[in-house]
Amino acid sequence: MKSSFRKDLEKEKRLSQLLDSYYTKHLKQYTFNRVLDKKEQLAGVDIMFRHKKRGRSYPIDEKAQLDYVNERLSTFAFELYYEKNSELKPGWFFDAEKKTEFYALVTSIFSDNPGQYTSCDITFVNRKKLITALEKKLVSAEKLKKLILPNLGFHGKMHLEALDPKFEGYVYFSSKNKKEKPVNLVLYLDFLHQIEVAKRLI
Repeated sequence: MKSSFRKDLEKEKRLSQLLDSYYTKHLKQYTFNRVLDKKEQLAGVDIMFRHKKRGRSYPIDEKAQLDYVNERLSTFAFELYYEKNSELKPGWFFDAEKKTEFYALVTSIFSDNPGQYTSCDITFVNRKKLITALEKKLVSAEKLKKLILPNLGFHGKMHLEALDPKFEGYVYFSSKNKKEKPVNLVLYLDFLHQIEVAKRLI
């Protein structure tokens, strides 16, 4: 029986083939290349886009809802904290070590046949602009830390005064159903467009 880690890698490889076909078809002004270096991947760089005229390169971190195939979700989870070997670690969203300039949020992933992904949505999010927009709404890394640390044993949704939980976002603690006990900032995709930090590929 294949390990879950190996299965996840195979899923990511199959999804990347679909994403590459989308990039080739719709990003006419850019070239792209997948990053194979493990250190760069750990630094939040899955793929590099390069503008053909300006020559500017953009490090992209692809984040996919592979646990929700054949579902349409209106939100996306941005990792704030997780647990490893009983030690709390910073998640990828506010991690200052990450080189990510844009997230490619891959949602509404559909598979008509087992092992083959047939369609998806891709939303590009400017990481720096998103963090700045949240800080303006008083949702900063420091404020979230003060909220989260005293509540690490909590499980479920926690509302933020600065965000409408029905249309903008909230914090979600997964302390009981996931091994790494992640704490995520869950944001609505429509909200990301409203604050002008996101753009759909198609």
